[in-house]
Amino acid sequence: MNGWGGALHAVLLPYLAEAAPDILCLQEVVDTPGAQKDVLTYRDVDRALPQHANLFREVTRAFPEHVATFCPASRSVLWDGDVSVPSYWGLATFVHRSLPVIGQIQGFVHKGFSPDGYGEHPRSRSAHGIRVFDPRTERTVSVTQTHGLWDPRGKIDTPEREAQAHRLIEISRHLSHPEDQVVVCGDLNVVPGSRTLEILTEAGLTELVGLGGHPG
Repeated sequence: MNGWGGALHAVLLPYLAEAAPDILCLQEVVDTPGAQKDVLTYRDVDRALPQHANLFREVTRAFPEHVATFCPASRSVLWDGDVSVPSYWGLATFVHRSLPVIGQIQGFVHKGFSPDGYGEHPRSRSAHGIRVFDPRTERTVSVTQTHGLWDPRGKIDTPEREAQAHRLIEISRHLSHPEDQVVVCGDLNVVPGSRTLEILTEAGLTELVGLGGHPG
């Protein structure tokens, strides 16, 4: 699920509390250790957006029975008026304590960690995978998430997106065992019929958006 930096904060946390997922994968998560305010501003060339500066910690507090992991893709700044505040941006994974984590992997599907700003598009993209034992079903499950590349031209097929898909599969395979139930998820920033989804399907995964009757 894309957390949008907390842009829908007022409905996001109540929704998550009601859904009560055993495993929650969030993208566009912000963590700003030095923030003195709850809401700061993200500035780009053509836009300014409010960001919940400590979204990661807020969700962590809302899920006290989950183990929380934050995986930054970049370090940049948010703004408190004219004052810049160093901030990290990336993924977060929350796993209920009833599901012991028996394997874990973290890496990048595009570029690497960017310590000096978000960078030019397409920007750095991290991936995080966890492998758990489910005592209710006596099965092992691997879940790998990422946040797909954004392109100003739209959700079109690009060489970078194709390479990202192959890297995502590689990371999932490093984590997973043959007996696992395998899940690959996230906001992939693509549409049904894209080459990315074809690559994931060719790897043996089932594309559930189209299968469920959703147009995109």
